[in-house]
Amino acid sequence: MTGLTLEPQWIGLGAAVLLVAALIFFATRAYQRRARRKSLLGRLEQVALAAAHQVLVPDGMGGFIHIDHILLTPRGILVLDTRRVAGLIFGGDQMSDWTVMGRGHRYTFDNPQPALYDRIAAVKAIVGEVPVEGRLLFSNVGKFTKGIPKWVLMLDGIEVEFPVVERNSQTYAAPDNCQEAWSRLVGQLRPSPHLFTNL
Repeated sequence: MTGLTLEPQWIGLGAAVLLVAALIFFATRAYQRRARRKSLLGRLEQVALAAAHQVLVPDGMGGFIHIDHILLTPRGILVLDTRRVAGLIFGGDQMSDWTVMGRGHRYTFDNPQPALYDRIAAVKAIVGEVPVEGRLLFSNVGKFTKGIPKWVLMLDGIEVEFPVVERNSQTYAAPDNCQEAWSRLVGQLRPSPHLFTNL
């Protein structure tokens, strides 16, 4: 009975193939993330007169609060908290935890509505009487099966709730007080170290 021996060149070749496959896999994932980010930013820019992404806003207590996206729209300022959650999502206004089920796994995350209210309050403290709205923007890879909780917006519905701004129409310009408040807000923003959420 003879033992199986592998020639060193075959071992090296196998290692090289595995390395190349891993590099291709991670490069593909990085490309997909960049493409999703570019697509998301493009869609947000279409419904906004101006935008700020991945920023820190003063919280009124000497600290800062992270906000994924802040948009100036024809009807005021919009605060967006973006989430990429794959699977079936079970959440409600009165639930402290929301549950996700999909592909053989189940997990929970904190109800994001209270954090959204904090973000809205931080922006309102700066802009004063200008209307400020907030939405939890979820990607299309997830689905709410028992109804959509308050302030949740699926990515496919953003242009329905916030129509695309016609750049050559009168609706392109926000009211003067909005522009003034937006400039005041932007002057207090800082870049955020948080990772960009790709929808």
